[in-house]
Amino acid sequence: MRQIDLPAQIDHLRKLGADFAALHATVTALNAHPGSEMLQQVGPKILAIHELVGRALVRLSVLDGSQYTAVPGSRSSLETLSEVIASGSLAASQLARAVADNPLEAAAITGGPPVDDAAVHQARHAEARPLLAESLTTAAHHLDLCATCCRYTAAGIARDLKDHPEHRPSLPQLTNAQYTALDKIAQGGARRYERRGGSGSVMTGDGSSIHATPFAVLEKHRLIRINTQHSAIAGQDVTVTAAGKLVLDTQRPGPTPSASPGKAPAPGKPGGRRR
Repeated sequence: MRQIDLPAQIDHLRKLGADFAALHATVTALNAHPGSEMLQQVGPKILAIHELVGRALVRLSVLDGSQYTAVPGSRSSLETLSEVIASGSLAASQLARAVADNPLEAAAITGGPPVDDAAVHQARHAEARPLLAESLTTAAHHLDLCATCCRYTAAGIARDLKDHPEHRPSLPQLTNAQYTALDKIAQGGARRYERRGGSGSVMTGDGSSIHATPFAVLEKHRLIRINTQHSAIAGQDVTVTAAGKLVLDTQRPGPTPSASPGKAPAPGKPGGRRR
């Protein structure tokens, strides 16, 4: 039985679901207007669907045979993820059907009977338009189902790990300051900034700042994710990962130890918990 990073798989599935949802939105916005423009619009969508289906297959292959299969309830999650493969392939097939039904203008057979090109063009487009509309609608439906199934699978894995501590991965035990910082980021998000001199800061959604020490611990244990695609000078979004969410769900901050009243802490032993 392979040991895998299950919180990381949850993050992968959430991202996959978001990408399916984004593709669903673009397919829904397509206009079923026959001709070359339709081909130019649909072609890249077919390629994008196949790429997402490939990613879903990777996720299913990684989960299959892993320690997750021993968790009660895991069968439902794997079956739901399998549906993503089927629905995604059906979505691509529907768009491929639209390509086949889409009339493209080209020369007729030489020596054939004379025809009214304008009338033929109009008739072909009128016949194809409802077929294209149906294919686009069906493809969008399957993409929406893919997004839903990805989110459902991610939520199912997270729920299973929360409900069955014996199968839960090893997670860091946070101090009060670290837990509070993580909870603030989960509640309203955060942005990390760096000044040109090298100093930096992290601001939460409510305008408060997060101390660099607990933030560094959260980053070290991959409980948060920093969007490095943007400049740190302009600000980088910080979000909580699945591992971070699992920590918030399964841990509760405890009281901070302090020295007895009127008694100084012993040398070398700080009176409070580390940040």
